[in-house]
Amino acid sequence: MTKLTHLDEKGAAHIVDVGGKPVTVREATASGRISMSAKARAALSDGKKGDALAVARIAGIMAAKRTSDLIPLCHPIALSSVTVDFAIDDDGVTATATARTTGRTGVEMEALTAASVALLTLYDMVKSIDRGMTISNLSLIAKSGGRSGDWRA
Repeated sequence: MTKLTHLDEKGAAHIVDVGGKPVTVREATASGRISMSAKARAALSDGKKGDALAVARIAGIMAAKRTSDLIPLCHPIALSSVTVDFAIDDDGVTATATARTTGRTGVEMEALTAASVALLTLYDMVKSIDRGMTISNLSLIAKSGGRSGDWRA
């Protein structure tokens, strides 16, 4: 059986000791999608809801910076960069977030948090038009750096 890193030998939760890990450049990219009606997508595209994508981008970046406040056993990380980008298509919006740091632990949770909060922000901004929107497919796309090296979905 594989041991969970955030549990000790007695099953108690603890923060992982990363003190002995080397400092490396680490990057992670995550994405997710919000599906919505054509009317909701049009409201995003034509600016009827203001610059909703800019608001969602800022929300995602702010969320990445606060990940350790939201996920109990995440280390606080000094992020060197966070980007949040959007692709609008006929059925909705895909958010892609990339987080980067130079440190002893990865930034996967920061990238995942940024993408999810950006999508939640879009939901909040257009829910008056479409309450049936669906957020899905939140996943890690790639990570690099650290002891385990590079990984890509």
